[in-house]
Amino acid sequence: MSKGNIGVTSDNIFPVIKKFLYSDHEIFLRELISNAVDATQKLKTLSSVGEVKGDLGDTRVRVSINKDKKTLTVSDHGIGMTAEEVDKYINQIAFSGAEEFVNKYKDKTEAIIGHFGLGFYSAFMVSKKVEIFSQSYQEDAKAVHWSCEGDPEYTMEDTIKAERGTDIVLHIDDEFSQYLEEATIEGLLKKYCKFLPVEIAFGKKKEWKDGKQVELDEENIINDTTPAWTRKPADLKDEDYDKFYHELYPTQMDEPLFHIHLNVDYPFNLTGILYFPKIKSNLDVHRNKIQLYCNQVYVTDEVENIVPEYLTLLHGVIDSPDIPLNVSRSYLQSDNNVKKISGYITKKVADKLAEMFKNDRENFEKKWDDIKMFIQFGMLTDEKFYEKAVGFALLKNIEGKYFTLDEYKTKVKEAQTDKDGNLVLLYTQDTDANYTYIERAKAKGYDVLLMDGELDVHTMSQAEQKAEENKLRFVRVDSDTIENLIRKEDATKDNYSDEQKEGLRKAVEGLLPESEKLKYYVSCEAAAADALPVFLTQNEFMRRMKEMSAHQQGMSFYGQMPDSYNLVLNTAHPLIQELVAKQTSEQVNEEVEKDGKKETVVKTVYKLEGEDERLKQLIDIALLASGQLKGEALAKFVNRSVELL
Repeated sequence: MSKGNIGVTSDNIFPVIKKFLYSDHEIFLRELISNAVDATQKLKTLSSVGEVKGDLGDTRVRVSINKDKKTLTVSDHGIGMTAEEVDKYINQIAFSGAEEFVNKYKDKTEAIIGHFGLGFYSAFMVSKKVEIFSQSYQEDAKAVHWSCEGDPEYTMEDTIKAERGTDIVLHIDDEFSQYLEEATIEGLLKKYCKFLPVEIAFGKKKEWKDGKQVELDEENIINDTTPAWTRKPADLKDEDYDKFYHELYPTQMDEPLFHIHLNVDYPFNLTGILYFPKIKSNLDVHRNKIQLYCNQVYVTDEVENIVPEYLTLLHGVIDSPDIPLNVSRSYLQSDNNVKKISGYITKKVADKLAEMFKNDRENFEKKWDDIKMFIQFGMLTDEKFYEKAVGFALLKNIEGKYFTLDEYKTKVKEAQTDKDGNLVLLYTQDTDANYTYIERAKAKGYDVLLMDGELDVHTMSQAEQKAEENKLRFVRVDSDTIENLIRKEDATKDNYSDEQKEGLRKAVEGLLPESEKLKYYVSCEAAAADALPVFLTQNEFMRRMKEMSAHQQGMSFYGQMPDSYNLVLNTAHPLIQELVAKQTSEQVNEEVEKDGKKETVVKTVYKLEGEDERLKQLIDIALLASGQLKGEALAKFVNRSVELL
């Protein structure tokens, strides 16, 4: 038996390993199994070049728990280690055996996972003692037993081991007793090792029999060694892709809309499958569903540094040995390869969508409502994607017909260009709430878009900004009178004096409902004789700012403001004209300041008295038409209507 000190530069290396080397303690299991898989893959490589003779036999990696001894063991039947190799690869921290092996056999090596030579030491994060029992594949090599209790001192001696390979025995610290529970270990194995290229066995399969679980003779294999993304697209059918989707997301009930199979080997290595899920609302719910793998080892599902932000809405797998990882494989480091990979994925996704639109537009339109948010998010956050997507991004009108922006502009240009040359695209976010306004627009021969998506307001603003000479405007159909929305000629003027209008406004203002969340402004305009006598409009700019504030930082000011509406008294309507005629006037003296001097002037003041019930009825009709009359106010309106009848 020999004793020695592990080759580190500081006695404090183990506290550092225990606390800071890896972001999560559970990573230790992934690292140890990755090492076991590497040892197995190395054996297969040596066998393929004739350096290992005969049948390789059992190559499964096994994980086992002994609760009585408080041990967790990871066993492989790989190449094993001699005493010299243990001294070289274990006693010299950060001397990576995988890296040396790859350099020697780089043209023939199967996927080797290890890189930094530190994975083994993650075992000390949860163990008070770690033992290695290893038998090398080399003829006449003696088995070796290595032991360390989490300090720089170790012991190493010859031993007897019946089979080729390595057993790593962890004596679990009492603080981490959860790693002696079968459910915990099985959960970690399924998280990190579900698609490793070597079979991982953990215990026996179980089935329910006579109301209890019974253990079978068959080993419980955790992983699928040939997941769909490692196979050729030509060998896969649509049902294979759908089956793999549900392997990745067992609780996902919906089927994916379609998929993209990634496969590139120059100028970087990348494989994977990306799925388009149905995305209708709540961006955050759909994020972080892409799983990142490195040679089939799960790394993370936080891939913002690998793919543009909008692509995090997709589901699926990306696997690349060329994505640089830090020592714990838990965080991504940004470099040129990452940027190239990001650009490749963006192009691949955009090309797939463009191809679908071009080759099967009918099917693309059927899927549009489910992929719209993804495409809009991409256009808003990635200029390159915008340039490609603007050709297949669609608008839908209230009849359910779809158009690209250019197609729609051509459709409505003649009817909806105002007197100043602005092309006005009318839209609604709720066809029922805006029914009256939509009918007014249709009566004028105008078309109305349905823009009820979470990102529609942002995409409208983007389209306006990019429009030539800013001559394109999206306007909600209830934001003004239809005559003002698309003004074809100068505004119609009525014959009423400012004083008469002021008297009417004041009479109405005194009857409006009071609310901290709602603010009403009253105006008099000559709309049209067949329009409602009183109706509500909402300023497009302020309403849009409030909606955008829900998704955009730095705009919370708008979100805190009350909703404001303009209550329009239509002076072209006979009912309003009748009310104006019923006003009484009187002359009053009023002091005004003119040229720094106070003067008394005679002013005509108009009042409307005895018409409160009719005014309330007209106001409530406007509120009702806009979906704002509810509860007690609605009940009073109904009762008043009956009384008036």
